[in-house]
Amino acid sequence: MSGTVTAVSGNEGYSFTKPNRESVTLLAGLGVEGDVHAGETVKHRSRVAKDPTVPNLRQVHLIHEELFAEVGAAGFTVRPGELGENITTRGIDLLGLPTGALLHLGDEAVVEVTGLRNPCHQIDNFQKGLLKRVVGRDADGNLVRRAGIMGIVRTGGVVRPGDTISVQLPAEPHRPLAPV
Repeated sequence: MSGTVTAVSGNEGYSFTKPNRESVTLLAGLGVEGDVHAGETVKHRSRVAKDPTVPNLRQVHLIHEELFAEVGAAGFTVRPGELGENITTRGIDLLGLPTGALLHLGDEAVVEVTGLRNPCHQIDNFQKGLLKRVVGRDADGNLVRRAGIMGIVRTGGVVRPGDTISVQLPAEPHRPLAPV
């Protein structure tokens, strides 16, 4: 399984969207260099308020570009970085990956998949009604989160648009993704 990085984004301050960059540098054990969510412990405001000592399983947010076309068919316009992701991908079923999968990005960087992004109301603040397009229910009534995945940086390196992504699956049995 392989794909491509289509955009990289980061922001030093808290904001919902993140500006696109020519490249981002991933730092092992920390996340995206200079990004507000980088660090060994949680950085998302709601999680810091609960317990600032919890390990940061959300160092890197990845989202599949294919989602933008899906929500576009419903009348929404979403571009890379606008949902707060650091890395936008194409060609990989991110949501179908198991916990612990390793994403090899470009020449050096490796991100370990930790779980699903748990979308929040800020998505509706960005575009009213969009949250219902990225969170829904399957035929059995189970909650389905489609706003990307989260990971931690195992090996640092520079990541640029156009870089290849290869997937290394963990040993079986695979654990499905859960919100982190």
